[in-house]
Amino acid sequence: MDDLSQIIKISNADLHRGSNCVFQNFSLSINAGENTAIVGPNGSGKTTFLKCLARELYPTKGEVSILGKSRWHLSELRKHFGVVSLDLQQNFRPDTSGRSVVLSGFYSSLNTFGHQRFTDPQISQAEEISSELGIYQFRDTPFYKMSTGEQRRHLLARSLVHDPSVLVLDEPTTGLDLGVQLQYFNTVSRLIENGKTVVLVTHHLNEIPVELSRVILVKQGSIFADGPKELVLTDTNLSNLYERPVKVYQNQGRFHAISG
Repeated sequence: MDDLSQIIKISNADLHRGSNCVFQNFSLSINAGENTAIVGPNGSGKTTFLKCLARELYPTKGEVSILGKSRWHLSELRKHFGVVSLDLQQNFRPDTSGRSVVLSGFYSSLNTFGHQRFTDPQISQAEEISSELGIYQFRDTPFYKMSTGEQRRHLLARSLVHDPSVLVLDEPTTGLDLGVQLQYFNTVSRLIENGKTVVLVTHHLNEIPVELSRVILVKQGSIFADGPKELVLTDTNLSNLYERPVKVYQNQGRFHAISG
């Protein structure tokens, strides 16, 4: 039986991007219900970490297990583990209709194809999620004609068709205007309240929902700090992380950073 209580466990792993070893002897674990933000500057290893979680990269040394297993068939993993990434958004087939974007989540594909079959309950599930996220009206709209926010909500709907217990979100509000950002924040908060475990990868402190309790700072392929967000997101830590003066302040449970 899979261990669903430990959603991510990385043990003494070496992870490479091409010939570059991004993480060396790296260890990290995140448990179910431990909503976590991974924060770091460009080049810190966030993209490599995401590709590891999406099973696009495997360690050359050590072990990476997702929900208790080190090897998964991608379509099976997606039933438990939904990923919404900038990489996916940029590589999605541009002519795919909104309806097909959401339905493609059942096969972890970049479109729907003739050999794929969808049951009436699956179609109903996709339509219900699309309605909840306010994108049902785009069901016939090609992906390339959607705004960035509309694309992002379709990919979120795509990740939710299996009702996964874990969601991994990569810089979810990049390119979104303020109104859409707030809508996205509310959606993520609601998902957490409904029992989803969220792992957020970002370098924007304001993207971190109030409900996220743990923050991991990464720098140059290493964990720079790890713990409760109130203890980790400090002036000193952020200044050292980004190698420039940073002032951190809170407003209604959200963290923000300005030049120090």
